[in-house]
Amino acid sequence: MTTSIDFRTCPLCEATCGLEVTHQEEKIVRIRGDRDDVFSHGFICPKGSTLGKIDEDPDRVRTPLIKQDGNHEPATWDEAFALIESRLLPIIAEHGNSSVGVYLGNPNVHSMSGTLYPRVFLKMLGTKSIFSAATVDQMPKHVSSGLMFGHPDLIPVPDIDRSSYLLMLGANPYESNGSLATAPDWPGRLQAIRERGGKVVVVDPRRTRTADAADEHVFIRPGADALFLFALANVVFDEGLVDLGDLEAHVAGVEEVAAAVEPFAPEEVADATGVDPGRTRRLARELADADSAAVYGRIGTHTAEFGTMASWMVDVLNVLTGNLDRPGGAMFSHAAHEQPRSPRGFQVGRWQSRVKGLPEVRGELPVSTMADEMLEPGPGQIRALVTIAGNPILSTPSSDRLDAALGGLDFMVSVDIYLNETSRHADVILPGASPLRRPHYDFAFNQLAVRNVANYSPPLFPLPDGTPDEWQVLLRLGATVSGQGSDADLDALDDGVFGITVGSAVGNPQSSIYGREPEEVFSATTEDGEDLLRGPERMLDFLVRTGPYGDGYGADPEGLTLERLKKAPHGIDLGPLHSRLPEDLCTPSGKVELAPEYLLSDVARLRESVARVSNGGFLLIGRRHIRSNNSWMHNIDVLVKGKERCTLQISDEDAQRLGLSGDARVKVSSAAGTLTVPVEVTDSIMPGVVSLPHGWGHDLEGSALSVAAQRPGVNTNRLSTGAVDPGSGNAILNGIPVEVVPV
Repeated sequence: MTTSIDFRTCPLCEATCGLEVTHQEEKIVRIRGDRDDVFSHGFICPKGSTLGKIDEDPDRVRTPLIKQDGNHEPATWDEAFALIESRLLPIIAEHGNSSVGVYLGNPNVHSMSGTLYPRVFLKMLGTKSIFSAATVDQMPKHVSSGLMFGHPDLIPVPDIDRSSYLLMLGANPYESNGSLATAPDWPGRLQAIRERGGKVVVVDPRRTRTADAADEHVFIRPGADALFLFALANVVFDEGLVDLGDLEAHVAGVEEVAAAVEPFAPEEVADATGVDPGRTRRLARELADADSAAVYGRIGTHTAEFGTMASWMVDVLNVLTGNLDRPGGAMFSHAAHEQPRSPRGFQVGRWQSRVKGLPEVRGELPVSTMADEMLEPGPGQIRALVTIAGNPILSTPSSDRLDAALGGLDFMVSVDIYLNETSRHADVILPGASPLRRPHYDFAFNQLAVRNVANYSPPLFPLPDGTPDEWQVLLRLGATVSGQGSDADLDALDDGVFGITVGSAVGNPQSSIYGREPEEVFSATTEDGEDLLRGPERMLDFLVRTGPYGDGYGADPEGLTLERLKKAPHGIDLGPLHSRLPEDLCTPSGKVELAPEYLLSDVARLRESVARVSNGGFLLIGRRHIRSNNSWMHNIDVLVKGKERCTLQISDEDAQRLGLSGDARVKVSSAAGTLTVPVEVTDSIMPGVVSLPHGWGHDLEGSALSVAAQRPGVNTNRLSTGAVDPGSGNAILNGIPVEVVPV
């Protein structure tokens, strides 16, 4: 049997590490870090070595399943789509397009097809009932970036490879591998800051692995990040530390921000944040005085009542200290596939949810209200659901209520590789491809990378005979729901999608192919004379060739193409981040809008929160583990074995007060529900705070996850109330009031 070695990018988290995969035909022998990868240089976490386990998992769905008499039975692709056509079209005809809801899970952004083709399906379906994992963890950053810089995806990332001072809030990249700031080997990069004489400060209610390795850790009350950040900005203004640097002529709203933060002196918010005022003032001075610095806030700051306020103030501080868009500060990635953005600005609330009137953001509604839209009768009620690569029963708020809502739908379709806690409700399950059997390029994460790179990975193994690729599944699903028939010509549909993309580019004066004939681009082949590309690879080739480093379809013979990416299995290094402002701002004014009225209008609510009195109970927060990836890596035995990880962490002080020992079990109760969970006593968490990990609860009847079922854990989302951050609709998962009682 021949042994082969191939190289590819890991598609399991945001770090985008290069992998060296040794295999004998379709059997994985070993996976280790690719030492020649231009970005990761051999770094790998435990998850990356398990790609073969996912491919071989006997529980993975490999053929369509149709629910009959409560059981999921194998079916052909034609049978599955015939059932979808016969059941969904009457619902749409009677109740309208938006009676079909769609939920997009996190794994979509780790897949070329999942990034590009759900939007095609949504366009063909024509629904406004769209939900995703974005309103579970990151929508505040899209809102603040959209309002400040003009586009929700124009997100600054900390230039950690050149920074001398990094202030992190609510982030634990030693466990998560980083998020909304793509970088393999965060631990090594953070250590490098310290080795070159810089400083790393972590603000978190827990002393995480990241905090343990930092120069300084600051305990903070859950949900108080916005108050702390406002206090830092208050000191910067109060002590005359404002220095906008090269951006001074391109920033609007400085005086308005000064007025907004004036009431938030460190002494005024100290009781609410739990941070000593003198320490807050010192950190503000250090931030302003550093040679280069960046403030970085992540999921702990976003999944809180004032997540959008916190996200906004992170970048306000980067601007006020002269660290936005300069080396070592907070900068903007320039991905190889990036296309010109029009300066149209950003809007929130173009429509509202039917039941609670929550605003649309970035084309979707808050997932916290998805169950409401299913359970509340009346015109516009969601009567059918399509989930694509998601498990919202474990990963979104008010899980018990959502479970009941899915059970009452008229029809449900899931595109997924597992029969999990959510897809067990589906009438039809359409399997996706194993990560080793599809091409890979990081559309989402290259736009958030701390260095500009480009990596492409061809499929390592072929799809089984008769199995369509994911993009074909989604196109066929779109053709079915749009009335074109489940037997529509998928190649013709894909040609239509690509033709629209090309037509838009040749008509855009900002495009590198402006004025060219669409037919010239449409008919272009790869450089080695292969057949015409189709699907996501054709789209990738187009986006790279018309991107900032591309060949412009012949205009620059040295520019990037998909063929060139294929010839660089270790990736192509496009260089460090570079200044992009003001040229790439998308605000109508052409300036950084430091004080958008939408955000200023919420400052009064933040001010009122300072005076709140604790009820004497506990505040619940989440946590991550490097061997866990939300809810979809718990069926891999090598990742879940060992010490129990789904525990309630509680401080030594609180454990003594409650009479708890290390092997105790407790009841944790919120306004939404109650869980019974083992205790883990630790000195690494603030008194008054308890922590449960996200993504567990694999004990629901009807799922088929044999490994996960042996270590089910508990679902922390049963304790979430469905409350949202008003600014973005993001779920509030941190700072939930709970009571803890010994069992």
